[in-house]
Amino acid sequence: MLDADFWQNKAKSQKIVKEKKLFEDLINSHNFSFKKIEDLNDLYSLAVEENNNEILNEIFENIKDLREVAKKNEIKCFLSNEADSFDSYIEIHAGAGGTESQDWADMLRRMYMKWSDAKNFKFELVSEHKGEEAGIKSSTIRIEGDYVFGWLKKESGIHRLVRISPFDSGARRHTSFASVWVYPVIDDNINIEILDKDLRIDTYRSSGAGGQHVNTTDSAVRITHLPSKIVVQCQNERSQHKNKETCMNMLKARLYDFEIKKKETQNQSTEASKSDIGWGHQIRSYVLQPYRLVKDNRTNFESTNPDKVLNGEIDDFLEQSLHNLDEKNNF
Repeated sequence: MLDADFWQNKAKSQKIVKEKKLFEDLINSHNFSFKKIEDLNDLYSLAVEENNNEILNEIFENIKDLREVAKKNEIKCFLSNEADSFDSYIEIHAGAGGTESQDWADMLRRMYMKWSDAKNFKFELVSEHKGEEAGIKSSTIRIEGDYVFGWLKKESGIHRLVRISPFDSGARRHTSFASVWVYPVIDDNINIEILDKDLRIDTYRSSGAGGQHVNTTDSAVRITHLPSKIVVQCQNERSQHKNKETCMNMLKARLYDFEIKKKETQNQSTEASKSDIGWGHQIRSYVLQPYRLVKDNRTNFESTNPDKVLNGEIDDFLEQSLHNLDEKNNF
């Protein structure tokens, strides 16, 4: 029986509804799989009795499918941390290298947007700083959906691209880098204290889409949290007030993510806790030339089809990262 004021707290009720849906999906999947196994067992006895190889092959294919379902359900069970059910911000920054890296940062953003589309998740552009010739210098997107942060939380780090440059008239091979930072969108139930004296707030003209009005007023907002040196910015709204509100929500999310990482690393120093996403920490390589391979440096999982990966088919990489995280936690 729900409390009378259950729906009054929107953030809390949405979180509980998400958890309920996850558990219901797992239970329904288990019941379906259990019934399927019983049916296959009966069919197997009949196939053996009649020596029917065609039915036996069909049974084996069904067993493979059930194993895949079990694997995906196991992954869902890993999404049990406090923030896993939250929506997520993804912040992407181009590395050194000018147009090459800026184009690579744009390719990564497109990859996560395509992944979101395939999952029927909603995403919106929060901020964007375009490159001079192509791509983006930096961008932040917000993705909303079931357990988005849980799925994406291990994507933070340096992503490396090797390819024949489309911007090099000599058609030489180039290596480009971009950083990805993933942090949760926190709800109103989580209290993060931010003091006005700790903030520096700057306004500037938006450089992104939004029409003439956006580009001729100082509607974009950048907030620097002085103690932590965290910087957030937003320019997707025409209203400076709304952009400031979004910035404050992003800052709260970044500070919350910082506290989570501090707990996970047993209260190590700020710089040590950031080392996992430093420029020296490459988590994944995408090689388009001289061979074609995407390899995760943490799990050693590989794909020989980079086109599919860059088109958003990254579930296998996400699942392997969650498996790897669970193994470390159980060690």
